[in-house]
Amino acid sequence: MNFSLLALFFSAESLFIIQKWEPLYHLLNISCLLLFFIAKSYMSTSSSPVFLVDFSCLKPPNFCRVPLSTYIEHAKMLDFLDSESVDFIAKILTHSGLGEQTYFPPALHYIPPKSGHQEAIQEVHMVLFPVLENLLNKTRISPSEIDILIVNCSGFCPAPSLSSIIVNKFCMREDIKSYNISGMGCSASVLVIDMAKNILKTQKNSNAVILSTEILSTGWYPGKERPKMVLNCMFRTGAAAILVTNKKEAKRTAKYQLLWSLRTLRAFDDKAYYSAFREEDSNGLTGVTLRRELLQVAGETLRSNISILGLKVLPFTEIIWYVVSIIKKKFMNKSTEIYVPNFKSVIQHFCLPSSGKPVIREIGKGLKLAERDMEPALMTLHRFGNQSSSSVWYELAYMEAKERVKKGDGVWQLGMGTGTKCNSLWSLVEVVKITGSLTQMYGTKNDRKIFLTDSKKTNFDDFVGHSTL
Repeated sequence: MNFSLLALFFSAESLFIIQKWEPLYHLLNISCLLLFFIAKSYMSTSSSPVFLVDFSCLKPPNFCRVPLSTYIEHAKMLDFLDSESVDFIAKILTHSGLGEQTYFPPALHYIPPKSGHQEAIQEVHMVLFPVLENLLNKTRISPSEIDILIVNCSGFCPAPSLSSIIVNKFCMREDIKSYNISGMGCSASVLVIDMAKNILKTQKNSNAVILSTEILSTGWYPGKERPKMVLNCMFRTGAAAILVTNKKEAKRTAKYQLLWSLRTLRAFDDKAYYSAFREEDSNGLTGVTLRRELLQVAGETLRSNISILGLKVLPFTEIIWYVVSIIKKKFMNKSTEIYVPNFKSVIQHFCLPSSGKPVIREIGKGLKLAERDMEPALMTLHRFGNQSSSSVWYELAYMEAKERVKKGDGVWQLGMGTGTKCNSLWSLVEVVKITGSLTQMYGTKNDRKIFLTDSKKTNFDDFVGHSTL
């Protein structure tokens, strides 16, 4: 917009000079330009900035650990799985990128796994209560100071709602604005941050807490249709709590300032809509089917998202090169590759969807990211598995623990979910605070070796502390 306006201004000035018009026209032209920039500056400063004060990630208890060999051994004991199904599970786990210290809720350690309502409620208590308590301790706020509460969980929607369970447990205020978000898949955490930011625009001087998790006890698929068995292998326990505020005094202590958010959805396309779909199998058992075109659909959704994000955050020169490459490919040489903008010129840290190693690799390849840029997603997948929407916060915790996040850096958190939908969150680092819980989970740069992706010699203990929360 700025470039277009400046081009229009100089074009008008050139016309006035050539036509030798009166100086009054020059004055009017300059006045319009100044009024535009003054109005734009006023609009940008009139709305309060939104800060991400701090966040907390759950480290499940050690008794919930599920080594890959244990998973396969338990699968062999399930009556409904034949040897071919067990071999399929073993193949998925071998190529998944998961390590030996991921976690399952207690209900799924039974043989056969339990997936009742009571087990799911117990899992809610186990994952959400500790992570919120930790956030309150870190930020030194009381439950009564929380004005907005948003809880997201895709597959479990009890009555009373998850947000009501939290309000009841922590005795929050009666006028708190509480929301419960479901069905949004792995993109939900970024989505609810955008939601909180929009709510804060209408509610000044307020604190918003976001709780992000996925309850696995009710999501277990007890059948043997292979497209539905993949999520059983990949999903693991995790949760994150985030404090967002528009209070001006938070600028001194907040870790990040939220600059921009973007949501794109391709549910209008049947291929995208059915690429990951919750449905019953031939025996009436419910599970999520992952179809072959999922990766292709995810790529199309991501391209539509980053094309809009790029126009907002990229330098003008990168946009020009991108447009020129498209024109050249369309009208001059069809074999010409379209230029991939360099997002690293404005964004230093990337939190990618940890849906699986192929997805991470494909996104990294499309954005021309280096191994170091994909490392947080790969390491989070290795250490904690696919934790659905909360994974992006574990990746940010990893980068903080490695002391890579510096003041002024740009952070891009990318969430992709069923539908399909793609949500982006762009933040600016304000203050960096490395907490004890992060070093317990990942270790620090000074006392741990540098992670080498895909290295067979990588020792997991080089990256993760042994203390438990």
